[in-house]
Amino acid sequence: MTIELVDGKAGTAHISSEDKAIIHQAKFGKSDMVFDWGDVLKCTMGSANKATIGTGCASIQGLDWHITAAESVTISNGSQGMKRNDIICAHYHRDSKTGNENVELTVLKGSPNATAAADPKVPSGKILSGAVDAYMPLWRIPLNGITVGTPVRLFTPRGALWDSVTPIRFTKLTSDPEFTISGYVVNGLATVYCRWVNKGQFWLKAWDSTILASMDVRAVMEGFGVFVDSQQGSQMQNRLLYVVGSSVYFRPAYEATIPANTWHAGSISFPVATV
Repeated sequence: MTIELVDGKAGTAHISSEDKAIIHQAKFGKSDMVFDWGDVLKCTMGSANKATIGTGCASIQGLDWHITAAESVTISNGSQGMKRNDIICAHYHRDSKTGNENVELTVLKGSPNATAAADPKVPSGKILSGAVDAYMPLWRIPLNGITVGTPVRLFTPRGALWDSVTPIRFTKLTSDPEFTISGYVVNGLATVYCRWVNKGQFWLKAWDSTILASMDVRAVMEGFGVFVDSQQGSQMQNRLLYVVGSSVYFRPAYEATIPANTWHAGSISFPVATV
């Protein structure tokens, strides 16, 4: 039979990790997830060769796992004059003979490059399709020569299941001091509010952009919203708050000179691929 009451008594052990993964994916999505628990898998560098991952709870392709005490992994030495990116992953493995499954932290080592580092390829095995190995990227460790940079998080923590609002984390990229931005995701739809005062006068061609911030979610499609400001005139509706990918911009639909100390305020909603 292909129909099964997974949570029902059957008189024999019958609930498998496959059952668990199918139901988890159906309820919460197919993407890997890190939940807002413990240290949320925070990464700290104890030395140039030791990265420590804090406590946390996560799911790889529907299979839940957690760390209840900090775990450490080894980062190989960098090379003088070369750049490299390593990726810390959760590695799922199923023994093909016994069927036993486990998860552990591992480091995928990148290739050294004299000019620009690239992430190593992360194997794309699908557990429900029979793969015995699968990888969940957690942190990028950048190396410049023998110097280890700040770890870069590759996931966005999920709030508790009953908390339907997930905050967006932003990185300010404008140098103007008067700038605030906030946003949330609800059921895959992001809403971002921004207020900005440009300190100096600037000029833009039609449809050119000036970047304001980056965010830890990615827009499925371009988004435009009216970015109202303190300037008079009939072109205000053509001065826009613009979102593409993981970046937030100011963009005019016409050639514009924006005087110093102009304030701008607006919001925009758009679907996101991951939260």
